[in-house]
Amino acid sequence: MSFHSALARTSLEVVGPLEEFQRRIPAEWVEQALASTGTATFRRRRLPAEQVIWLVIGIGLFRDRSIEQVVESLDIALPSPQGPVAKSAIPAARARVGEAPLEWLFERTAAAWSSTSAGQHRWRGLALYGIDGTSLRTTDTEANRQEFGGWMAGKGDSSNPLLRLVVLIVLRSHLLAAARFGSYAQTTELGLAEQLLAELPSHSLMVVDALYVSRPFLAAIEAVSGRHWLTKAKSNTRMRVLERYADGDERVEMTTSDEARAKDPSLAPTWTARAIHYRRPGFAPRTLLTSLLDPATYPAQEIRNVYHERWEVELAYDELKTEMLDARVALRSKSPAAVRQEVWGVLLGFNLVRLEIERVAEQADVAPCRISFVAALMLVRDTWFWSASSRSPGALPKQLHNARQRLKRFVLPPRRSHRRYPREIKNDYRRYPRRKTNPLTK
Repeated sequence: MSFHSALARTSLEVVGPLEEFQRRIPAEWVEQALASTGTATFRRRRLPAEQVIWLVIGIGLFRDRSIEQVVESLDIALPSPQGPVAKSAIPAARARVGEAPLEWLFERTAAAWSSTSAGQHRWRGLALYGIDGTSLRTTDTEANRQEFGGWMAGKGDSSNPLLRLVVLIVLRSHLLAAARFGSYAQTTELGLAEQLLAELPSHSLMVVDALYVSRPFLAAIEAVSGRHWLTKAKSNTRMRVLERYADGDERVEMTTSDEARAKDPSLAPTWTARAIHYRRPGFAPRTLLTSLLDPATYPAQEIRNVYHERWEVELAYDELKTEMLDARVALRSKSPAAVRQEVWGVLLGFNLVRLEIERVAEQADVAPCRISFVAALMLVRDTWFWSASSRSPGALPKQLHNARQRLKRFVLPPRRSHRRYPREIKNDYRRYPRRKTNPLTK
């Protein structure tokens, strides 16, 4: 068996015995992704479509190496007496495959993996999810700038074109359940988030920040039986108390804005929610709003604690952008189609690391967020490269099993509670003046 064959059968399930690997993302899923998007390879190439998928995932996982090094070290190209794949052949191979198979594969795997994970870490029978947005910088080319745009400020536009990304995430394992992204200039975070609600299952609780206090958005969550939401009220939110359950725990009524009713005429003039007031030491008073109206089934103090788990989305973005992507300035790809393909590969790679972490956490009997993402990422990288250099595919399951055992040593201490560090910019120093115009548009 060649190393590529072993990698194709195991790379998306780095969790131990070979038969376990095959259950995660079987080869037929890859074949179906290519067939369903019309990108299957019909003739033998140095970089067939199946192998290009592994290449794109490797580009996301091995951000510290060039694309050529990823090709060589993962040994994903077919053997040839002519030597390594020509550098110029790689973009052409990626263009032939396109973004659709990577999108299809991410959506298929994310739905399967996240559903299982969320079900294992429920709170009072509800699977905990979060939605939040971020931005990714792309390479500063004219095509990317025209496609994605960027933010505008008084001193000029953003240094790089920006892509807006919104994810639906399992809060207690950081596995991505779904994602949407698009032009920073032409999309909004709330608009992309609305597209993700179809992926939110019943018997779930969506925890979001105050940006999502929009009656149409919250009503869309409630439209499916068993789905609930929890958020922080905005500072200007007006509410009328209908019933007091306990000190700081009330059922309230709010008025639907004219703007919201114009967007969705079916909305009632008023709507009710539960308001839970509290103040943490060192922080201003805050009010939480939720559709969990029963104080006996869902105690107020537990709801306060659950809301703090919303921060797991921010931590997941830090893992993806700072650790996995090495805090690099921008994504690698220079064309919009390649950028979109790269993003799907990055999201797939991130889920693979989090999937390995979840399996390790199960064996160590700790929460998935107690396993170091940095340690897991390094071990996955090291194990794959060791397997590529050894050319011993039969040893790959054993090496991955040993890596998982080593990873247990990287269990993080329990999270500290009642931290008193407000969000603030620690250093806004800029060595050079901001560029006011983009030379590519001149």
